[in-house]
Amino acid sequence: MTENHTFEQVKKSLQDAGIYFVRILWCDNANIIRGKAVHLGMLSHYFEHGVGISAGQQGIPVMYDAVVPETGLSPVGEIRLVPDWSSLTPLPYSPGHARVMGNMVHYREPWALCPRNFLVRMIDAAKSKGLEIRAAFENEFYLLQQKSQEFVPRDSTVFASTQAMDMNQEVIDEIAHALIAQGIPVEQYYPESGPGQHEISMRYTDALRCADWQIAFRETVRAVACRHNLTASFLPKIFPDAAGSGCHIHLSLWHGGQNLLIDVKQGVCGLSKVAMLQQGAAQSANAFIAGILDHLPALMALTTPSVNSYRRIRPHSWSGAFRCWGLNNREAAVRVPSSPEMVGSTHFELKTVDATANPYLALGAVIAAGLDGVQRKLEPPNPIAVDPGHLSVDERRVAGIDPLPANLGEALAHLKQNDILLSALNPQLSQAFLAVRQAEWEAMKDWELIEEVTLLLERY
Repeated sequence: MTENHTFEQVKKSLQDAGIYFVRILWCDNANIIRGKAVHLGMLSHYFEHGVGISAGQQGIPVMYDAVVPETGLSPVGEIRLVPDWSSLTPLPYSPGHARVMGNMVHYREPWALCPRNFLVRMIDAAKSKGLEIRAAFENEFYLLQQKSQEFVPRDSTVFASTQAMDMNQEVIDEIAHALIAQGIPVEQYYPESGPGQHEISMRYTDALRCADWQIAFRETVRAVACRHNLTASFLPKIFPDAAGSGCHIHLSLWHGGQNLLIDVKQGVCGLSKVAMLQQGAAQSANAFIAGILDHLPALMALTTPSVNSYRRIRPHSWSGAFRCWGLNNREAAVRVPSSPEMVGSTHFELKTVDATANPYLALGAVIAAGLDGVQRKLEPPNPIAVDPGHLSVDERRVAGIDPLPANLGEALAHLKQNDILLSALNPQLSQAFLAVRQAEWEAMKDWELIEEVTLLLERY
């Protein structure tokens, strides 16, 4: 599709592709992907102004379809879900249907509670500082089959098992083909540590497309698995004694087509000390990481925003349970991977993320935190070259290493006190998001794992 989309152009492309339903999608504050489908014969009525949805949709928690009163929202009020036609994609796993991402619009202006517009605002904020953000979500998920009303792993193999590749080749290949058919480059695949657990990584791209791809990835994996009589779940912790599923965010900073992170001679962990100078402010990769680490306890309310998330984040679990960073350190919350040529680092990875996070809110908040570090010229603590979980409390204190929030309630409490992130979100969006996730915390904070899994397994 071109940038300028007329109805006739879109209609012809849909007709040529045999499409008769267009799904207009949004992702709510509980990270449930929702959509309304318009038939091709009626598309002219909805092409410019989209479909109507209740304003209360942004106040609904994961447990039920009812508005949390504390969000400030109600069933009164109408929002238009306007298609971004540049994101239109036929669905290879659902012939005859196409998907397009929707923007929430109120009286022809971006609605204050639109998660996708929040990310757009943070991308623009980065551009104002001379930074282009490129990113990729790295998903882990389980393939499960139902036996006697119980979900069990498709296989019982170990990490990177070629046996698991063979056992699951048909469904994995179909997922990969479907992603590529939607223009999403597949980079790597391997079975993960848990029984029936897999990872398929996507190539990095610009930040908005990255979040759109994350929505498409979840949709594709679940739909293809269903075609094979399997259930795919991205829930962070399904089985008490098996690996959890993360959704790490990989980030790089660019300007004028140049990656700003690499500085072998002067950099710490191969990252640039000062990547560029613009408008009198030093733009530093280290400062961006420092901002993320500084805000991480509050940031986790957006990147690991479910009650179940915190069952995964444990020491010695490769999940980033401590606020620290390091080169090739998979126990650090922020990992800087070395490049294949060992000439520096081209990107860094935030590990305290999972797929219960709305990707627009998570990525936008990470950018906001990083930009605050750049604005304040923060310096991160020294990188850590050991597993922080093996250090004593005193050793961690000396090194400036903190344990991260142990549950969603703690993370929400940090976010409520974080003026930078609340301001970036704006008052309306922050109120609604906090109320939704607080309602989830209050409802599920005393649940056993089996109760969480029963409710959330097929939500995520």
